Amino acid sequence: MRKPRNFDSELRALADKAKQLKERRVRDLGALVMASGADALDAEVLAGALIDAAANTDKATGEGWRKRGAAFFQGKSRDTASGPRQQPEGTLPLDGGAASA
Repeated sequence: MRKPRNFDSELRALADKAKQLKERRVRDLGALVMASGADALDAEVLAGALIDAAANTDKATGEGWRKRGAAFFQGKSRDTASGPRQQPEGTLPLDGGAASA
C-alpha cells in the first residue's frame, strides 16, 4: 500500500525554496549594484535610472546596454564612477558589506 502524500509539507517546502530563491536574488542584485559602482549613487537616482531602463522601448538603446553589461561581466569594461574594482573577472563581491549612501 502506498504512503499518502503530505501536501502541506510539500507546499511548505516549496514556499521555503521560493523564499530562499528570492533572498538570493536580492543579495545578487545588491552585489551587482556594488560591483558596478552604482552604490555611490543616491537611492533616488538609482531608482529613477532603473525605472527608465525598465520602461525603455528603444531596441538600439537596450542593445547598447546589453553589450556594455556583457563587457562588464567579461571584465573588459570597468569604467565606473568609483574606479575599478579588485574583483576577479566576471565575479561579484561576496563580502556582504553595506552599500554606502
